[in-house]
Amino acid sequence: MSEQSVLPKYRRGLGGYVGALTALAFTLALAACTQNVVAQRLVPVADGLRQPVVITNAGDDRLFVAEQSGAVRVIRGGELLREPFLDLSGELSTGGERGLLGLAFPADYQASGRFYVYYTGDGGQSVLSRFSVTPGNPNRANPESEEVLLTQEQPYSNHNGGQIAFGPDGYLYVGLGDGGSGGDPQANGQNLGTFLGKLLRLDVSGDAGYTVPSDNPFVDRDGARDEIWAYGLRNPWRFSFDRDTGDLYIADVGQDAYEEVNFTPAGTGGGLNYGWKVMEGLHCYQAASCDQAGLTLPVFEYPHGPQWGTSITGGYVYRGTDVAALQGSYVFADFVSGRIWSTSEADDWAPKPLFETGFNVSTFGEDAAGELYVAAYDSGMLYRVGR
Repeated sequence: MSEQSVLPKYRRGLGGYVGALTALAFTLALAACTQNVVAQRLVPVADGLRQPVVITNAGDDRLFVAEQSGAVRVIRGGELLREPFLDLSGELSTGGERGLLGLAFPADYQASGRFYVYYTGDGGQSVLSRFSVTPGNPNRANPESEEVLLTQEQPYSNHNGGQIAFGPDGYLYVGLGDGGSGGDPQANGQNLGTFLGKLLRLDVSGDAGYTVPSDNPFVDRDGARDEIWAYGLRNPWRFSFDRDTGDLYIADVGQDAYEEVNFTPAGTGGGLNYGWKVMEGLHCYQAASCDQAGLTLPVFEYPHGPQWGTSITGGYVYRGTDVAALQGSYVFADFVSGRIWSTSEADDWAPKPLFETGFNVSTFGEDAAGELYVAAYDSGMLYRVGR
């Protein structure tokens, strides 16, 4: 696919190596993990979805799936309900990396009925909005309830980010890409005066709008936006919090050579600089050397090449009960190759191959019990990781 095609940056040629993992070592690692691969399977859950990009839950027995074209669909008891929960198709600009990209339900959703979406508006701008469910009908949102909380103009059509998620602190985290094109031509990743290339942290618990948590790292700093929690990101298409520990995992889509996973232990605090575009992965970007002082480097990277792919899709730390072998492991994929791996700090971040899916892995998600799901962007199938 070209950079003008779907989602973060799915494209480009093959080749390269994996630090200490040569192609031969990767092949041996794959063979050594055969038992691990066989131990799990992808169990079909639902089909009929159109370009699914978000899977999440609202704390009950349903799954909510956002389709890039603008609809939020409900899966209940393995059945895809015919009527959408919400349809924003008339408000969006879609195609390429634009569309409905984020969906999140707060911990108090069952009482408040309020939830959040992130999409690209009809002018290409990024929009964060709040909606409410229809009273008396839990499977239908009220489309007239939209309250726009935040907008960000986008200089290019790609690198819109898209993930929104509530952290263990109850605040809403919002991931935005660097504004697009290639190579961050506006140097947004390192510019604290823009939301682009950042992870934002917002308090949305009030009756209207949002407030900035007082412990956000750049509050009252001249030239910086108070909402910023972390910076130096290229396109954090998917990030997640470990539901047990609160640790933060950010899968940042790379430029020409490397994909990366950033790990931030719970309680670290804000203000981290993840390095783009000083660095791409663990490497200086388009330079023989660079000043790495103050940068938080990824714990894991992989190169563009036939063993891996060219565009990372971040996932979750598995905390379900169906697959004991995955307990505590972070599961992620490559959109282009369709391969899925797991890794963990306990294993020194060494990757373990899990699946050769044969489809474009656009997103992962959790149900209320912590079981893990994966979406096939091209076919519209939804699968559960099972045994």
